[in-house]
Amino acid sequence: MNKSTFAALATACALAFSAGSALAHENHDAKKPAAAVKKEQKPWGIAGDAKSAKRTIEIAMSDDMRFTPSNIEVKQGETVKFVVRNKGKVLHEMVIGDKKTLDEHAALMAKFPGMEHDEPYMVHVAAGKEASLVWTFNRPGDFDFACLIAGHYQAGMVGKIKVVAGGGK
Repeated sequence: MNKSTFAALATACALAFSAGSALAHENHDAKKPAAAVKKEQKPWGIAGDAKSAKRTIEIAMSDDMRFTPSNIEVKQGETVKFVVRNKGKVLHEMVIGDKKTLDEHAALMAKFPGMEHDEPYMVHVAAGKEASLVWTFNRPGDFDFACLIAGHYQAGMVGKIKVVAGGGK
C-alpha cells in the first residue's frame, strides 16, 4: 500500500470513527441495560457500592462552566454518592481523576468531541437532568474533577477533592 492510499484510508477511518460517535455524548438519556460496575483501583479511589455510601454530596453544573460546590473534602475510606444536577442547557459531565489523567482525557476530547466513554468515575448529564456517581476514596490526597466536554475544561469547569487521611477533618 502506497503512502497516499494509506493516508486516504486513515482519513476515511478517522471520519467513520468520528461520525459513528458524534452523537455519543448526546444520547446519555437513553436507558442502557445495567452492567456490572468495573471496580478498578485508580490513584483517586475505586468504584463504590451505593449501599455503602454514608453521605450524599449534591453538585450543580451550569453553563457558566462551573461546579457548585467546586471544593469537596472527604475522609479516606469514605464512600460518597454524588448527585450531579445539570442546571444548564447543554450536556455536561463530571469526571473524577488526577490532574494528569484529566489533562490527557481533555486533550483527547478536544480532538474527538463525540468520543464515547463510560467509566464508574464519570457521569454524563443532559441539560435539566440529574445523575449519580458512587465512589470510594480509599487513598488520601488531593484530586480533581472536571467536565471534559470539548471547551468546558478549558473554560475552567473544574473542582477539587481533598481526601483526608486517617478519617479526620
